[in-house]
This record gives sequence, structure tokens and C-alpha cells, in this order.
Amino acid sequence: MPTRFQAAVEILVEFAETQSKTLVSGPNGYIAPLGLTIFLWVIVMNCMDLVPVDLPMTLINVFGLDIAHQRILPTADVNGPLGMSMAVLALILFYSFKVKKVGGFLKELCTAPFGIYLLPFNIILNIVEYISKAFSLGMRLFGNMFAGELIFALIALLGATGTWWGFGLHWLAGSAWAIFHILIIVLQGYIFMTLTLVYLGQAHEAH
Repeated sequence: MPTRFQAAVEILVEFAETQSKTLVSGPNGYIAPLGLTIFLWVIVMNCMDLVPVDLPMTLINVFGLDIAHQRILPTADVNGPLGMSMAVLALILFYSFKVKKVGGFLKELCTAPFGIYLLPFNIILNIVEYISKAFSLGMRLFGNMFAGELIFALIALLGATGTWWGFGLHWLAGSAWAIFHILIIVLQGYIFMTLTLVYLGQAHEAH
């Protein structure tokens, strides 16, 4: 009889495999585990947003650590999401070379979508497409999580008013936003994983 934890793990694995087979044509050897890893990794990082905004600095002061500036949420720092999106871009190029070989990749780069007679425009357009995929993937995650962190900070300032209504609104609005933010945390992980699989699926296809 499987435990609840084992059942949950099996559900996640089956979910990742289903998404991978749906979005990526061809062998899915490492792609499904990659999708599941991205999904869980983004969720774990995003969950740091549920830590009270004043707790990290309080702990830093309690333990006497010399840290002047800190950001508890990794995905609210542009370096984290863009770093992940650059890794996805590297995987897109890797699978493009692996599936299409060097000749097929260069042919697609030079001839799609306008044909060989507009070769310079094809190359420029394809390079812009690769860069925009990575940039939009990272900035979408960063923008959503940075906005969520900012709202948490603004709600926390309500408690600093020193009034009963400010303290009450602080707890009420903070609790409501935290519950809603759980959906955003999972949704951002799903979007990042799905777009990664879509881009890898496109790398398996010839234009």
C-alpha cells in the first residue's frame, strides 16, 4: 500500500511525463526529469516569498551577521530567473544540434522563414528569436515574483502605522494575499516548466 508521500511523488512524475510527451516529439529520455526538476525548483524558490518580510533581517541581527542588504526571494532577483533561462537556452541549442545535426541546424538558421535569398534577415531573425525566448522566460518569472514581493512589503508597512486599524489590515490583507500567492507560486512553476518543454519541442522540429 503506497504512502501519501509516495502517491504524491508518483502523481508529479506522471504529470511531468505526460507534459513532456505532449509537448516534445521524439525521445524524452532526460526531458521529463528536466521538466519536473524545473517545476519543483521554481516552486521551492518561490515559496521563500511566504517567509515574513521582517524575519530574515531580524535573524541577521539576532545572530550578529554583518549583512547590510539581503533578498530572501531568489526569483525576485533578476539574476536567478535569467540564469535559469540562459540554461534553458543552452539546452535548446544542444537539442537543436543533437536532433538536426550541424548541417540541419545551420540550414534552418539560414533559410527559415524567408528562404535562402534572404539569408541575412533569416539569421538575424532567428538569433533574435533565440534571445527573446530566454529573455522573456526569465523576465516573466522575475516580474511576477518581484511584484508579489513588493505587495507583501507594502502590506507589512500597514503594521508599522502604529494604529489598531493598520495592524488589523496588516494581518487581514497579508493572510489573504499569502493564500492567493500560493496559487501564483505553483502557477509560475508550471508556466516556466511548460514554456521550457515547448521550446525544447520546437528544437526537435524542423521548420
